[in-house]
Amino acid sequence: MASVESVILEATEPAAADAFTTAAFGVNDRVGARVSDEPSTGFRGFSLSLVVSQPSTVDSLVGTALDRGATTSKPVKKSFWGYGGVVQAPDGTIWKVATSSKKETGPSTGRVDDVVLLLGVDDVKASKRFYVDRGLMVAKSFGGKYVEFESSPSRVTLALLRRDALAKDVGVSTDGTGSHGIVIRSDAGTFTDPDGFSWEAATTTRWPRASSTRSKPS
Repeated sequence: MASVESVILEATEPAAADAFTTAAFGVNDRVGARVSDEPSTGFRGFSLSLVVSQPSTVDSLVGTALDRGATTSKPVKKSFWGYGGVVQAPDGTIWKVATSSKKETGPSTGRVDDVVLLLGVDDVKASKRFYVDRGLMVAKSFGGKYVEFESSPSRVTLALLRRDALAKDVGVSTDGTGSHGIVIRSDAGTFTDPDGFSWEAATTTRWPRASSTRSKPS
């Protein structure tokens, strides 16, 4: 079974992006950064979701992110599905922190249970077929609305939404031009997917230097 090993954020200041990820969320084992001068404006077509165990952990992580220079896209609040909020990092990456629990079970642990990469795609069903053909296995599928793939422990879970639905979920406009600003590392190989996201084969090098392949928003 193929799965996503890690995500590389392409940034003009990768050291700063790395420092934010480490200090705010502590997921630098699965999310890194490397240099890129490819321009990008507006919505880049993806978000990173951090799944945690309880509301106090959401508050703690979001609070630390804001202290480190992030801005609020959606304030933290209760909803039908749980409790969570969305912030945008100084490098432009959109992060959602959420839990399905509405009750506290103890003090905040600061622990992230799962990192989910959500890609905004033009055609969920077509993208699902594309990834299945490359060895990813479907864990959840809701027609043309949402797909989630199986992932290995301590890796990144891949999920798909329509681009407009993802933008609405994270509280931003669908408008965006330029680079996606992300490279997806996996054991599925090196390719560019139907929506212009760049994938590369995982290697022993943790965060390889920027390649000439860039990803473009759809």
